[in-house]
Amino acid sequence: MRRIDMRTWPRRQHFEFFNTFDNPYFGMCANVDLSKFYPFMKQHGYSNNIGIIYLIARTANTIPEFRFRLREGEVVEHEVVHPASTILSAGNLFNFCTFDYIEDFSTFEARAKMQIARTQQDSALQTKPGQDDLLYMTAIPWVSFTKFMHPMHFHPTDSVPRFAWGKFFNDGDRLLMPLDVQAHHALMDGFHIGQFFEKVQDFFHNPDSVLGKRKQPG
Repeated sequence: MRRIDMRTWPRRQHFEFFNTFDNPYFGMCANVDLSKFYPFMKQHGYSNNIGIIYLIARTANTIPEFRFRLREGEVVEHEVVHPASTILSAGNLFNFCTFDYIEDFSTFEARAKMQIARTQQDSALQTKPGQDDLLYMTAIPWVSFTKFMHPMHFHPTDSVPRFAWGKFFNDGDRLLMPLDVQAHHALMDGFHIGQFFEKVQDFFHNPDSVLGKRKQPG
């Protein structure tokens, strides 16, 4: 982790401007194309949900602004940020599950499955107050929404980016999924969320080169 030198940071004026807002958060919702991702995951027996979590985390880690966080008026940059997603448990209640981001997808998926199983067995909400090297995520697989709003802490300021994705739907010969991204405007702009959507779509279009094929035993 490193502290951003505000004296030389090109974004200083934008930071100071948006950081005075009562509600400095903004977001975008757009459809991403899963036409190549979905059959690839089915063919290799991978989990769609874990694959989506991984690709969002991998994309966010490539863009520095998604690793910036506010801490007591200062800006810090994490070397790596980790996905933390809601997981549906018994009684249609959810719990929070934090995953260690690992670039190798096979390793990430295997560990994620174990973490999800442990989370589903625990009825107490698992939270880590003060930890901000995270990316908050949630799946709403029952609705193909066009807008999403996340709960936020204003005091102290919460600067962790948030992601939500919805029900897959067909559009002609394409399989689409709504994906919402929300962030703190003092730390990034629409340009950076645009970068995110461009990169994550490229990953969804090329699952074989990004996720790799499952190794067969023997």
